[in-house]
Amino acid sequence: MAITLTESAADRVKTFLAKRGKGLGLRLGVRTTGCSGMAYVIEFADELDEGDTVFEDKGVKVIVNPKSLVYLEGTELDFAREGLNEGFKFNNPNEKDRCGCGESFNV
Repeated sequence: MAITLTESAADRVKTFLAKRGKGLGLRLGVRTTGCSGMAYVIEFADELDEGDTVFEDKGVKVIVNPKSLVYLEGTELDFAREGLNEGFKFNNPNEKDRCGCGESFNV
């Protein structure tokens, strides 16, 4: 399976990287936290770490470490605006439940 981006997410990442002026792509991961157990992590990647898997979709490199890959396989990253809020949204088929505040999830 792969990790993919919607057009909206790819355009937003490209804009961020262009404004930043450097970076290989976007690093996605998960960390233990919150009431449901895990939270998504998203940051710029300036270099590859040993064992990273690199996906490329719509001209954007998405980099994932091996520990996070098992939780993120098949995920689609979207960028959406809802009212005054905007941000990246993870459409993860592995997600079984999400906490009420939406900050954490479990698989």
